[in-house]
Amino acid sequence: MNLSLEYFWGQMTQNPLLFLAVLLTLGVIFVNGWTDAPNAIATCVVTRCMPVRAAIFMSAAFNFLGVLLMSLVNATVAETITKMVDFGSNSHEAIVALSAALFAIVVWAVLAWYFGIPTSESHALIAGLTGGAIALHNGLQGVNGSEWIKVVYGLVISVVLGFGLGWLVCRLVVAIFRKVNRGKTEKGFRAAQIFGAAAMSFMHGAQDGQKFMGVILLCLFLSNGQAVPKAIELPIWIMLLCSVVMGVGTSVGGKKIIKSVGMDMVKLEKYQGFSADLAASICLLVSSVFGIPVSTTHAKTTAIMGVGAVKRLSAINFSVVKDMGMTWILTFPGCGLIGFIMTKLFMWIF
Repeated sequence: MNLSLEYFWGQMTQNPLLFLAVLLTLGVIFVNGWTDAPNAIATCVVTRCMPVRAAIFMSAAFNFLGVLLMSLVNATVAETITKMVDFGSNSHEAIVALSAALFAIVVWAVLAWYFGIPTSESHALIAGLTGGAIALHNGLQGVNGSEWIKVVYGLVISVVLGFGLGWLVCRLVVAIFRKVNRGKTEKGFRAAQIFGAAAMSFMHGAQDGQKFMGVILLCLFLSNGQAVPKAIELPIWIMLLCSVVMGVGTSVGGKKIIKSVGMDMVKLEKYQGFSADLAASICLLVSSVFGIPVSTTHAKTTAIMGVGAVKRLSAINFSVVKDMGMTWILTFPGCGLIGFIMTKLFMWIF
């Protein structure tokens, strides 16, 4: 299929439902900038290594690079999202169900942002799409179990590896610099943390950018009644569009999440912020290389917990952790249920 911008725009202007689905996808990406992308720069901002606006611009740039370079190396994450559910061969019903699922994701994400809780847009995306497919087929026939199991693997990997690497990296940093005067390391860790935030932004683009690009392509294939091909060559204009919308979303509403992640959960120093960023980046890199869709929110927040545990477990604000954990647990059934209900409603309306 022709994936040029001109062809895509022509298809959107001729098909109002495709236009709606793409608009909702961009809405999800925008809200991801609100609720997910700020995790990448939270530690860098709260330790005062960079001002908020400069960090946001840097994050947007490295998100784009992550989307571009990882898509060229390995686009398996995007392919996993497109193949996770089957919306059937009826193009009208398929695009209506997809639009309803995307609307559910926006609703769920805005509620989480309102309460300042860094929910996982990745899991909301997966849950919403799954709920829509179940509603369309009135059963589990539309759910691809072999692709869905990768989500379970990703959940375990992001939590366990994030916490473990956060603890290990921070322990190594403390051991290496234990005899060095703290004042002498301040400037070095400031630069190191800026590097860490850039790496996190890069890996956020590599993971989440691919997921959303996969959805945009899914919109086009479904609207034309075509099956998703086994190999997808992602056009650069989609990469640029996703990264720009995500960056705008971060600039509009990222401060609440930055506060929750970088200040309320654990009081961080510069060396701890660097350790958390490096640990989370490694976790995301490993997952992206193996094509496993993981939550950047889970990777970053559990890495911060691991860093905080190096000093003592009491350094972690478990009331904040509890709120995050409950949101993570409720995302799959909650967003899935909203996706199911909205699909039934959209099918009745359209």
